[in-house]
Amino acid sequence: MKLGIFTKTFDRPNLGLVLDEVKSYGFGSVQFNIESAGGNPMPDHIDEEYATGVREEMKLREIEMAAVSGTFNMIHPDPQDRADGMRRFREIVRACGWFGTSLVTLCTGTRDPDYMWAYHPENSSSEAWRDMIVSMVEAVRIAEDHGVILVFETEVSNTVDSATKARKLLDEVQSPHLKVVMDGANLFPKGGLKRMREILDEAFDLLGGDIAMAHAKDLERDGEAGHVAAGTGLLDYDHYLNLLQGIGFDGALIAHSLREDQVGESKIFLHETMDRVLVRSGGGEGE
Repeated sequence: MKLGIFTKTFDRPNLGLVLDEVKSYGFGSVQFNIESAGGNPMPDHIDEEYATGVREEMKLREIEMAAVSGTFNMIHPDPQDRADGMRRFREIVRACGWFGTSLVTLCTGTRDPDYMWAYHPENSSSEAWRDMIVSMVEAVRIAEDHGVILVFETEVSNTVDSATKARKLLDEVQSPHLKVVMDGANLFPKGGLKRMREILDEAFDLLGGDIAMAHAKDLERDGEAGHVAAGTGLLDYDHYLNLLQGIGFDGALIAHSLREDQVGESKIFLHETMDRVLVRSGGGEGE
């Protein structure tokens, strides 16, 4: 697996300076957010010159764009908000060839009207699931038209709040253009930490064959998504990375939800854990 980082970790006035920081820490890949290049994270329009310029900045520094963020609230209570999100999402997908990536990240959404990752009691309703499926099918059709793969993550505060529901979503949509971002820190409902290994094992049993990218962050409590740097919380990282290794995952493991002053220590933690897991599995030490 290849260690990368979310571009928004570094707040700089232009993309070149952001990527200089990415390179200085030795990361070879990123999950790109358009805001890091001075734009709206979900713009109304992306032109070829802008997108190819982003690609050239990354090529110059030998950094791979593992994925571009295309998250919007797929079940926002206002249908017009959902339609606007889908229109902007289409622009991001259309630009993937220019950007030089084939993965777009998604959020399965919440009924909370103000924050895309906030819990709402109606998230578990049949109506919310129906709206999410309608949005996802449209998004997948857009992806199919452009040869792009969409990746969503299980998130305890969203509609798809468990690995079981993630499997249900994949089975209902049935498209090779829909895959999973595995995030071990997002899987634990209230009371779930005491079953950490069981919940992680179940997630990989159900979703292992559909994991296209992974996230590296940590959590301080269950009942909400993790939001702290990898290595500073409660996630059993040896087990998490062992499970990724066990499915032969060779994609990008993207560090995020960390402050810039935590990047160095978190990267050391991740490399040391990856090396330990590789040695135990007989693969030798990592790079």
